Amino acid sequence: MTIKAYGAHAGDQPLVPLDITRRETGPADVRIDIAYCGICHSDLHQVRAEWAGTVFPCVPGHEIVGRVAEVGAEVTGFKPGDLVGVGCIVDSCRHCEECADGLENYCDGMVGTYNGRTPDAPGHTLGGYSQAIVVDQRYVLRIRHPEADLPAVAPLLCAGITTWSPLRHWHVGPGKKVGIVGIGGLGHMGIKLARALGAHVVAFTTSESKREEALKLGAHEVVVSRNEDEMAGQRKSLDFILNTVAAPHDLDAFFPLLRRDGTMALLGAPATPHPSPQVFNLIMKRRSLAGSLIGGIPETQEMLDFCAEHGIVADVEMIRADQINEAYERMLKGDVRYRFVIDNASLAA
Repeated sequence: MTIKAYGAHAGDQPLVPLDITRRETGPADVRIDIAYCGICHSDLHQVRAEWAGTVFPCVPGHEIVGRVAEVGAEVTGFKPGDLVGVGCIVDSCRHCEECADGLENYCDGMVGTYNGRTPDAPGHTLGGYSQAIVVDQRYVLRIRHPEADLPAVAPLLCAGITTWSPLRHWHVGPGKKVGIVGIGGLGHMGIKLARALGAHVVAFTTSESKREEALKLGAHEVVVSRNEDEMAGQRKSLDFILNTVAAPHDLDAFFPLLRRDGTMALLGAPATPHPSPQVFNLIMKRRSLAGSLIGGIPETQEMLDFCAEHGIVADVEMIRADQINEAYERMLKGDVRYRFVIDNASLAA
């Protein structure tokens, strides 16, 4: 099946309209007509070959929502017409410890929604900046939000689960004080989810202009991290810090804010490394520095169901496919509140 898409032929070239091929719907497959696809900072890094291993043509996009168009004979959980989503994973080995635990995101054989190895032409996966996608039923997610919310649901498939997974893993909830560093695509979801989980939320931003926005998103307190007095006021008060910033920065500024046994989890993946943190900030209070990668399929479904129940969606700006390159430039400048979402109907224009 040949469909319309948007992608790039090289890292130094803009994204352009492409015709790509999708496999026929197999026995365990679900074919999805894509309605909307969010734009993630990872898309930019990958398509511009700022991360190693990009293969071209590259069609990004792993925040996919749409409607089931066709199912294979062995599919039991979905039927045509269902509202569904696809996140960052479209396959995994299915037999390792991680897959058995529902943590396919840590499987060594995980296949990403784009730029992953596949027997389908052209030999690597092509993502959601396209009209349709065919995915094994194991990696398809049910959406229970109202259909009108679909554009704002799309970023939950990456930004939502990427923040939800560590919040759940480190038991964020009532009685916990949590810092969210960075108020962007990931950070704004971290604030919403931590607040809904019952934690006391402190948002950290470098920009005074985001103070009111962070409070509206659900933060109880907002700290401008360049203000030494405001930072000092949070010393040894936080149980957990979710650091969403995707640019290299000084991690040592945040460790003194953690209580004994507190953890800072890194979510952002900068193109160049952070400055190395000082060991004494860790050993003197038994603090931990950790990382977290998206989430597994079961916890992604859990997150979607939680968000539907609590009326949580992302704050988005809709664009046409021919505005993707402009959106990338704006994203680099932080000029988006807080996630661009492509109206995939515009691919046919």
